Amino acid sequence: MDARRGTRVERKRAALVLLCVAQFVDVLDVNAVIVGLHSIGQDLGFSQAGLQWVVSAYVLFFAGFLLLAGRVADLWGRRKTFVAGLALFTAASLCCGLSVSPEMLVVSRAIQGLGAATTAPAALSIITTIFAEGPERDRAVAAWTAVAAGGGAAGLLLGGLITDVLGWEWIFFVNVPVGAAGIALSYVLLPESQDSSAHRGLDLLGAGTVTGGLVLLVLGLTRIGEAGFGSRPTLATLGFAAALFGAFVLVERRVTDPLVPLGLFRLRGLVGAALVAFALTATTVPVSVLVTLYLQNTLGYSASFAGLAGLPFSLCVIAGSVLGGRIAGRAGGRATMSLGLAVVAAAALVTAGITAEGGVAYALAGAAMSGLGLGCASVASTARGTSAVEEEKRGLASGFMNTSAQVGTALGLASLLTLAAIRTEALSGGSEPGAEALVAGYRFAFFLAAGVASLGVVAALWLLRAAKASRRR
Repeated sequence: MDARRGTRVERKRAALVLLCVAQFVDVLDVNAVIVGLHSIGQDLGFSQAGLQWVVSAYVLFFAGFLLLAGRVADLWGRRKTFVAGLALFTAASLCCGLSVSPEMLVVSRAIQGLGAATTAPAALSIITTIFAEGPERDRAVAAWTAVAAGGGAAGLLLGGLITDVLGWEWIFFVNVPVGAAGIALSYVLLPESQDSSAHRGLDLLGAGTVTGGLVLLVLGLTRIGEAGFGSRPTLATLGFAAALFGAFVLVERRVTDPLVPLGLFRLRGLVGAALVAFALTATTVPVSVLVTLYLQNTLGYSASFAGLAGLPFSLCVIAGSVLGGRIAGRAGGRATMSLGLAVVAAAALVTAGITAEGGVAYALAGAAMSGLGLGCASVASTARGTSAVEEEKRGLASGFMNTSAQVGTALGLASLLTLAAIRTEALSGGSEPGAEALVAGYRFAFFLAAGVASLGVVAALWLLRAAKASRRR
């Protein structure tokens, strides 16, 4: 009996290790790509504004299909869904590494994001299935979450080293043997399970319209920098994006099992927390990307150095999360979110102190402050958002919060990188931009990021205060 119990425990641990490795690779890849953007842009010929698509394509498809993938896992089978997502992610990683043009890489990154969106909810569902509710499950989920934080920091370090030693292609190639091994081990270590009580349908049309609308919106924002806001291609793209968003609303009103029940938008506590999550990623991610490009493009540092320079951000996110939990317990979630966003805004202003001659100290200080603010506000916004709904709907609220953060990343990158490029082009007068013009564009984007974070503070204070007042009534 003891031998059988020991075997079951070891099997559970092995399954958790497998699921954690898959999560680690997903998160690691995101940050590794950010460090490698400079080399990718040079080798494949991306424009300054177009380079954000390497990140945005992944993020948009991850956000657009995350909620749908969770439902697929419940209906079709969690192990099947996990394996399918891992296979898609692995194949797309191979195509990313083999890319010879910007278009090929962007399409491959979109498929990679779809694979990651399919894998993540299935992996978490498997963990909650094989580990009993209570301390055992709490420890397993904590390990899975901690691995994500470690993957972010490791991605910066390994991404820089891999880019310098082997080339940016190997950021993607390293996923292939790991993914192949994970697929094989899944059939040995992971049990198949599905929710026999789940009778909900799949809102494929809802997922397609909202993802298509987001892609066209990002494309329209990018075209503003290339052709101008009033140009026909820009207006047509933005018009089609608006039409798809309208179609999404109609679909969600009429389908039996909507991807995002529109009633969620009437919950001010959830909407306020989601806007905070949106503002956090819309400011911190673009600033991090631009700082990475500044260190390599302007100051001539290596990808390895740029990765090391990002470590204060990742480490301070962890510290900020711990600090945010304590502050929220004393001052409340609304004050904690506002404080975190205010620190993020201040961090962007500090980072704007960079010059063409130097500014590593400003970049490092800004990164540390930004990480603290992000960690502090994220803990409070997640807790506030999930507590705004009934217990049985907290999974949906969590997915809504995650999607809001991913959309913030994509729209923040598209907007701020495009505006930075417009500012740089205006100062360079159509000629090849020099260091001074590039830095002026970066600084302009940092000031705008501070403004977005400040608007997030206003949204948090107003919406969450209104939500608190409505609960009292």
